[in-house]
Amino acid sequence: MSHTELYSGKKIQCQILSGTDSGLDVTGFAELCFNASDDVVNKFDRETLTDFFASVAKIRENQSKIKGLLISSQKDSFIVGADITEFQTHFKKSEGELVEWLLSVDAVISQIEDFDFPSVAAINGFAFGGGCELTLATSYRVMAATGKIGLPETKLGIFPGWGGTVRMSRLCGADNAIEWIAGGEQYPAAEALKIGLVDAVVDAKKVREASLKLLVESAAGQRTPGQDWKSRRDEKKSPLKLNQIESTMAFEIAKGFVAAKTGPNYPSPVAAIEAMQKGSTLPRDEALKIEASIFAKIAKTPTAHSLVSVFLADQYVKKVSKKYSKAAKNPEMAAVLGAGIMGGGVAYQSASKGVPIVMKDIQNKAIDLGMSEASKLLEKQVSRGKMTPAKMAETLSRIRPTLNYGDFSSVDFVVEAVVENEAVKKKVLAEVEASLKPGAVLTSNTSTISINRLAEGLKNPERFCGMHFFNPVHRMPLVEIIRGSKTSEETIAATVAYSLAMGKTPIVVNDCAGFLVNRVLFPYLKGFMDLVADGVDYTRIDKVMEKFGWPMGPAYLLDVVGIDTACHADHVMATEFPDRMNHTGKTAIELMKEANRLGQKNGKGFYTYTLDKRGSPKKEIDVTAQEMVKSLYKVGPNSTVTDQEIIDRIMLPMIFECSRCLEDKIVDSPAEVDIALLYGLGFPPFRGGALRYADSVGAKQLVAASEKCLGLGKLYEPTAQIRKQAETQTGFYPTV
Repeated sequence: MSHTELYSGKKIQCQILSGTDSGLDVTGFAELCFNASDDVVNKFDRETLTDFFASVAKIRENQSKIKGLLISSQKDSFIVGADITEFQTHFKKSEGELVEWLLSVDAVISQIEDFDFPSVAAINGFAFGGGCELTLATSYRVMAATGKIGLPETKLGIFPGWGGTVRMSRLCGADNAIEWIAGGEQYPAAEALKIGLVDAVVDAKKVREASLKLLVESAAGQRTPGQDWKSRRDEKKSPLKLNQIESTMAFEIAKGFVAAKTGPNYPSPVAAIEAMQKGSTLPRDEALKIEASIFAKIAKTPTAHSLVSVFLADQYVKKVSKKYSKAAKNPEMAAVLGAGIMGGGVAYQSASKGVPIVMKDIQNKAIDLGMSEASKLLEKQVSRGKMTPAKMAETLSRIRPTLNYGDFSSVDFVVEAVVENEAVKKKVLAEVEASLKPGAVLTSNTSTISINRLAEGLKNPERFCGMHFFNPVHRMPLVEIIRGSKTSEETIAATVAYSLAMGKTPIVVNDCAGFLVNRVLFPYLKGFMDLVADGVDYTRIDKVMEKFGWPMGPAYLLDVVGIDTACHADHVMATEFPDRMNHTGKTAIELMKEANRLGQKNGKGFYTYTLDKRGSPKKEIDVTAQEMVKSLYKVGPNSTVTDQEIIDRIMLPMIFECSRCLEDKIVDSPAEVDIALLYGLGFPPFRGGALRYADSVGAKQLVAASEKCLGLGKLYEPTAQIRKQAETQTGFYPTV
């Protein structure tokens, strides 16, 4: 097969074919092929858009010679979307400039749709965001059975801005477009075929052949009337096929449902539906203008800025993890010590990701509990249709329960997850170390105990580190990896590699009390307890902090964590950081513990809990607990504290402690701090993380707010880092 080159750039090559391909005469057909020479995937960055504009211009110049257009990729994926690293730069533009830029891209994509010949997108792998939107402009789409497709923009606080709301609603119907675009999920090829987003699903090796066959047939007029390429083009350029009343009702119902689900802090899903609604009665080009206008407004919101920042921070953390684990291998056999809820969760996570694991305890009762926990999690997967019974059995077979160390000679990675007691942990760690083969890595799942102290009784402390999972293990993405003073880099690398193999996001930190997450959590909780002592109703505090964006207020969080667990950790932190975290008099959590109100674990804490129909604990106000807490009030009930003062008194200690962790070199970067809090504590994503939130407030304003609280102690004393930021008008992150 020969070809006539139309355009050859760094990211895209375009040519007119001649001869045969896949047994078809393709003479006169053009191919626009995405093949970024400097990257492993295709994405729409500045250079790619430049090449794209130039390629389409060349096709337009030569359209009289062209019978049809194939859009393809030489990479394993099709196009994974826009280059997110460039988003913040675009979002700095004025609304008018952003609309102009969006419409300039729309115009080129629309040219593909408007050519007087058919086009086919050969989707050989992933097609997300802008990559998916490009395929919507072609006459037909052929997709690999192993591929995935979707419009995930709402997860970044925006929505499709290159015609996605316009074309998908016309191709697949408003209901499907609303579900896909507002949800922002990725879908397999079979689902795309089901709703009519793609026209054929074939084996990955046959995507090009099937695409060319469809293209040649379409150009020859061999498609069913109504399914021919001209009819399809006319349909996408016309208003939606719904009458005004039906359209309005469908969109209004959807907006109400989505708004109730996402809440006021995530406006983009509702905005996407609004764009579809306003454009539904208009022809394509007018609808594109509506989409661009609404997109530009949403792109300027703090939520969009924060969610894009979260994505970039997550990508940074992934790069750091990849660098750490580059030379490490995944364990062939792991082990977990302690077979309770946490141990069972670790075993489930390891086994479900394909790494066999030994689960040891000293009691059959605990072993049964651990296996029950793993089985329960797997059964939920089966009941939801996400796993077959055979797959469940296969996964369970990777968990080997035992009461002794006889199986540990073949283990090369151990997670100790026994009771949070230093003496017990030291004893167990020394026992297991004696049973391990040379080179095996030993870790402790501790939330507060110093890794250096735990390493004191070990013969090989260089092969030991902390590996702090968060509960429930199967849901919480974060793993804190704690480096002791004698921990080797090889041990850190192996632990990061195992975390990644388990599907987790590892953050490497240095040893200190509470490490990173608990060290910054307990100043937050002390701010809460001091507010309670000053007479502020804890149910009001919870409501204020939930409105701020936390998934649960501090009192509710303490009930979920467990009052006894929180008391233990609070005492550790008060001992290690007495200048900031010590307290005089009884605290609210000590009061609850004395009354055996342990939170959700025994059904009563700050709130009481009953099981709902699903078997999940349902929170209810408890007047008895409220009356108990009033005994701690220094003066009496206090309703004069404003909501903003509540936020400041709880958030300032957390922000300042995050800064101290950077100053003390407990953690390397603001991005790692924010991802740890987002993934480990559920910090509100729309605020971007504690330090991104601090930057949005401004260091000068933080210092001013702290000055109103300095009488409350050193917890509210800004760090040198933040004072310098206030003077220089800088932040934790560079401005774009």
